[in-house]
Amino acid sequence: MAVDLFSIGPFTIHGYGLMIAIGMISALFIADARAQKKGLNGDYVWQLSILIMFIGWAGGKLMYCIVEWERLLSDPASVLSSSGFVVYGGIITGVLTAVVYCRIRKLDFRDYADLIVPEVSLAQAFGRIGCFLAGCCYGRETDCWCGVVFSHSPYAPQGVKVIPTQLISAGGNFIFFLVLLYFSAKTKVKGHVIALYLMLYSIGRFAVEFLRGDPRGNVGILSTSQFIAIFIFAAGLALWVLFSRIGKGEQGKVAGEIRGETSEAAIKETSEAATEETTEDIIEETTEEIREETAEAATEEMAEEKRG
Repeated sequence: MAVDLFSIGPFTIHGYGLMIAIGMISALFIADARAQKKGLNGDYVWQLSILIMFIGWAGGKLMYCIVEWERLLSDPASVLSSSGFVVYGGIITGVLTAVVYCRIRKLDFRDYADLIVPEVSLAQAFGRIGCFLAGCCYGRETDCWCGVVFSHSPYAPQGVKVIPTQLISAGGNFIFFLVLLYFSAKTKVKGHVIALYLMLYSIGRFAVEFLRGDPRGNVGILSTSQFIAIFIFAAGLALWVLFSRIGKGEQGKVAGEIRGETSEAAIKETSEAATEETTEDIIEETTEEIREETAEAATEEMAEEKRG
């Protein structure tokens, strides 16, 4: 559609690169704003997000090399210098990066992962718009009214109407972004947001792969991405169950601490009340004894006066 948008002197602004940049910058600033509302450290959010971007990119490229290993062996330059990228490689290495970073910083991985993953969907949405502008990741040929024709793409077939799978993916990722934001505001279980992201993305990607028409690897009757999606969904489901159990344990611990504090406060109040009551009894008994002694002394004094 628009591989090169415009040029400024010797610099050319590519549609794909511009969309990637917009997605990343938007994700960073939104994550920072949400971190402030949630009371998380903004510096850590920026550091972690930037690390995920670079290491995730490297992971996506590494996964692409693995998928295209035969071409990598025969013509390494064509693979390493291409714009080929497997998103799942970026997701896997991004999650691992977050785990390691949070361990080093002694942070709760769930807090920061739940904060960042909605913005990851947003960045992916803009990235898919970039794919549409470049013409990569295109769909199968179609006669449908929604089909698009590429005329200047180095990737898509020219002059042929194809399914705009890039825009379908972009729309899905925008929806995931909004769903994850809403869910993040409602859930009380740490880690459920990232688990939901993994399940949503894998389902969406599995479905869109049926519409793709570009050449890519296969595992049996499934595309490589569909095959990986099965494991990503299973991982998301496993994390959902795991974090649910951890959350229940933490809630039970907090409830126990509250009950303990309440019991301790009640015992303290009872003890103080008993002490006050005992003190009052002692004072009352002492006062009564003084009165009796005073009365007895007065009686004896009067008796002596009469005898005298």
